[in-house]
Formats: sequence, structure tokens, C-alpha cells
Amino acid sequence: MITKKVNGVQEAIEGINSGMTIMFGGFGLCGIPENTIAALVNTSISDLTCISNNAGVDDFGLGLLLQKKQIKKMISSYVGENAEFERQMLSGELEVELTPQGTLAERCRAAQAGIPAFFTPAGYGTEVAEGKEAREFNGKMHIMEEAFKADFSIVKAWKGDEAGNLIFKGTARNFNACMAGAGKITIAEVEELVPVGTLDPNQIHIPGIMVQRIFQGEKFEKRIEQRTVRAKIR
Repeated sequence: MITKKVNGVQEAIEGINSGMTIMFGGFGLCGIPENTIAALVNTSISDLTCISNNAGVDDFGLGLLLQKKQIKKMISSYVGENAEFERQMLSGELEVELTPQGTLAERCRAAQAGIPAFFTPAGYGTEVAEGKEAREFNGKMHIMEEAFKADFSIVKAWKGDEAGNLIFKGTARNFNACMAGAGKITIAEVEELVPVGTLDPNQIHIPGIMVQRIFQGEKFEKRIEQRTVRAKIR
């Protein structure tokens, strides 16, 4: 059995260089590859193009890469809770390509499946459609969107085995599932790394063929962006 296990995050990020395009799984702060992002922050890598639903918050997740000006361009669905992201975008310091959320997910999935492009009605008649081919299907106009081309895809899973098979937990599955295998090299950061044969094959969400490197992370904070609680009943 081929093992995909690497000896920690430093070995996992080998080959990531300035100017590359990288996918980051997660939705806000849910299911983000915390250890890998932190390791990249401690490098001199810059001019990155990052594909992620959003950039988290100012002092955590991709917000840390933004603070160090390591990101040149963000391809995202929305600005979200990150004030620094908004500031850099409005000041022209950061190039931003806003993409409908479903289109973002499908461009990842298309790359994962080896599909070069697809048609979607989302964005037709708006700035999103500028410069893109439009075609009518069943009386409705659609625009063509191309699959992403990323050098690395970095995802976070709940459990994984040394062959790269992954299991996600709850909503932390989000963009991680469609980004696994969507880059030339996929790095999987997991909470628990187990020997091959430990995972129930029926529970596996992503097969190991989609993953090239896997390691067990540590000290996950799992922050919550907006904590909402019910008022105390007296």
C-alpha cells in the first residue's frame, strides 16, 4: 500500500512557492486547515492567488496571510467577516474576483473531476458574465465558467488514513470535499491519522487517490466567527 503520510506540516508544504495558486478548504473558520495556514504565515512566500469561499477573520485563518501581504489575489464568494480583506480590496492593494458561491463550488468540483468548463445561469446579465461565452439552453441564458487551475489544494478533514482516505465531520465538510483532488497536489490536514484499514470504507468521503500528502495536525482552535446563543431562561 502506498503511504501518503508526511512527517508534519513543514514537509507537507514543500514545493509551495511565491506566485502559486492555492485552494483552501473551509467556510469562514469552519473546517479550515489551521496548521498549514500557520506554517505558510511563517514563510516568506508571497504573491499567492488564493481560492477560498472567503478569508475568515482578521486575526485567524487566511486573515493572517492577508495581514502579512502574502496574498496578491483572492477568488472568493464574499468578503465575509474580514475587515482587512475589505480594506485591501477597496484600496486596490488586493485583487479580488467575486464569484457566486455555487459557481465557486462547481469550478472546484469540475477541476476535481477533470471537466474543463461548464455552463451556469448564475451571473448572466451581471459583471460576472463580462468576457465569458453565453449560450441559451431550454430558453434560458447561461454563461461558461472554466474549472479552476491550482498548484496546490489544501484541505482539512476529521479523520484520515495513511493512504489518504478522508472522512469529514458535519458542516466542516463544506468546500473541503470538492477541493480535494482539484489541485495538482492535495495536502490533507487531519485531526486523527489512523493506519490503513481502520476506516469503514462505507464512511469514506474522499478516496486516497485524490490526496498526495497527509499529516495529523495539532492544537486546533476551531474558532467560531459569530457565536449565537439563546437567552437564559429565568
